[in-house]
Amino acid sequence: MKLASHFSRFFEANPGKLHFAAHSHHPWPDVTEAAHLQYWKDSAARADKKWEEVFGTVVPRAQEHLARLLRLSDAKQVAFAPNTHEFVARLYSCMDGSRPLRVLTSAHEFHSFRRQTRRLQESGRLEVTEIAGDPWGTFTDRFVAAARSGPWDLVFLSHVFFDSGFVVPDLERIVESAPANAIVAIDGYHAFCALPVDLTRIHKRAFYMAGGYKYAMSGEGTCFLSVPPGATLRPENTGWFAAFGALDAGPGKAIAYEDAAFRFWGSTFDASGIYRFNAVMDWMQREGIEIATIHAHAHALQKQFLEGLAKIASPRLPVAALVPPAGVARGNFLAFDLDDAEGTHKRVTDAGIYVDRRDRRVRFGFGVYHDETAVSQLLERLAPALR
Repeated sequence: MKLASHFSRFFEANPGKLHFAAHSHHPWPDVTEAAHLQYWKDSAARADKKWEEVFGTVVPRAQEHLARLLRLSDAKQVAFAPNTHEFVARLYSCMDGSRPLRVLTSAHEFHSFRRQTRRLQESGRLEVTEIAGDPWGTFTDRFVAAARSGPWDLVFLSHVFFDSGFVVPDLERIVESAPANAIVAIDGYHAFCALPVDLTRIHKRAFYMAGGYKYAMSGEGTCFLSVPPGATLRPENTGWFAAFGALDAGPGKAIAYEDAAFRFWGSTFDASGIYRFNAVMDWMQREGIEIATIHAHAHALQKQFLEGLAKIASPRLPVAALVPPAGVARGNFLAFDLDDAEGTHKRVTDAGIYVDRRDRRVRFGFGVYHDETAVSQLLERLAPALR
């Protein structure tokens, strides 16, 4: 996969830097620049009427892309928001807060969910059970057993864990194990556009959220929520777009909600990210870039990197520190659990290599803008930095 030339604007702005954090802040391909400018042009030319273009053309196009990639039965079941935290807060607001809500989740959720959840738990509004990932081979069995054991109000789980890259197997069985009256939500941020995602068998039961910041290559402000068809939930955390089609009717006795996914929309937002998202998805289609190919490409580069790292044999970044260990299904980045993660991270970044750290874990991500030569350059630069 030779696609680095499609990211020329990014590389020109970062001369000499090796970027291996595709899982964190993914570079934007060159096609996004014109798309970003098009939003400005539409805003200038149309003023308030730009929303006719946004909701009449841009959003439906993005919904169709998502329905194709996720195998959804109805593209209109996709809502957008600037970030996934909005969706987390909105889902929580759908539930009866007169008693503590019972939440089942993993011990490996990203901050947008985990911080909000722990704050609500701190105030006594939630009772939370977290299932640890390790031992990795039994995670799904343990999570399913927990899901079947209690009358949960919310079952929330990442498709790929942000702190390890672990891919949760058998989402279908997990979704089926949830109580019938529970809200089931899956955070797919580290899975979307990194590995093939087929929601055919679960999208009518589970919510699925992700966004453009990482492997969708379109930056911030482009998060989405796949809403099960026929959902009638009425979020208390609600914005005026949730009744967009009824604005001319005036207020009624009851708060009105749009059909389909619009009931999970918020309020006025910057639509430039959706323009960029469409540009990236159109580019991928033109170039024949398949998600399965991206995933296989990233794994081939991971293998090359781990073999080279074993030859360097530095105790600062040993292959044995890989989490989960080799052989366990993972996404498109590698995570190393290190006693001196902060020190190792500083050595790596001081060498002009952009990676990131989450607590004890240093993460290396691989994307479509990398090839074997880029990984060889990474290893050459790492060797002296890890002495």
